[in-house]
Amino acid sequence: MIPPESTPVFLAAAGWGDAAVSPLAGDASFRRYFRVDHPAHGRAVLMDAPPEHEDSRPFIAIAEHLDAQGLRAPRILARDLEKGLLLLEDFGDRRVGPVLAEDAGEERAIYEAAVDTLVALGKKPLPQGLAPYDEEALVREVMLFPDWYADAVEMPPVAAEAYLEAWRAAWPGVLARSAAHPVLVLRDYHADNLMLLDEGGLGLLDFQDALAGHPAYDLVSLLQDARRDVSPALERAMLDRYMDKAAIADRETFEADYQLLGAQRNTKILGIFTRLWKRDGKPHYLSLQPRVWGLLERNLAHPAVAPVADWFEAHVPEAQRAAAWKDEA
Repeated sequence: MIPPESTPVFLAAAGWGDAAVSPLAGDASFRRYFRVDHPAHGRAVLMDAPPEHEDSRPFIAIAEHLDAQGLRAPRILARDLEKGLLLLEDFGDRRVGPVLAEDAGEERAIYEAAVDTLVALGKKPLPQGLAPYDEEALVREVMLFPDWYADAVEMPPVAAEAYLEAWRAAWPGVLARSAAHPVLVLRDYHADNLMLLDEGGLGLLDFQDALAGHPAYDLVSLLQDARRDVSPALERAMLDRYMDKAAIADRETFEADYQLLGAQRNTKILGIFTRLWKRDGKPHYLSLQPRVWGLLERNLAHPAVAPVADWFEAHVPEAQRAAAWKDEA
């Protein structure tokens, strides 16, 4: 992976002209990342976000807001929005997902810290002008499932109208509660986007798509992780921890919202992972499909998700769920 041609000029203008540049792992977007190692300044991260594909302004706005609220997002050291280049504080190499894959001994403590960060985030003011996580956004996301998954497994044409009716029957309550008491929802809050910092605490990554929405969304993103197994016992303990520390009065309603937003998120992820495979040529996302299906099945078992569960029962037979991916993965 080669950095953009404009990198030397950008780094020189930022005072990092003598730095060595090496690639870092990317993500599912068009963004690319490079480590920048300077003999005097130390290390930083170069983010290449091509302007024709990515708008870096939301990332900058949320990063600066989080830092202003005492939460740890990478500080922005230099920027060139015309070229789509950002020079960011380097949080190091201790990403929670890989750390726990090597040694899960601190799993509970790390998840407690991640839950406590969400509790703190929920008490902070919202950034000005932040868009709501409203019905329009939910519809756009859940439609990724019929748009991509259904085609990939050659299902019969899905009943899209009934599909949307099922979701619209399920989510009026959660939408009302989200609008009444919105929090900053980072939307991709999970182990692979959390860093263990040398000074202690957690660093936050991948928040440029943040919206104002329901506090249960990031919690379910953390505890129903598409990329690593979180045991039901740990999920239960962390859900209880969140409700205790956030002083949730109506725990039954909060848990119903948690399961409904989990169903929404996991359905969306099934569509996204299929798109990454079919459109973007990233077949490794196939191996994650069975885990996501398992999470979705648990969500669908909750009474709050009954209209959606009925649609899946009628239109997505068992053979086209997790089993459909065993030979492909």
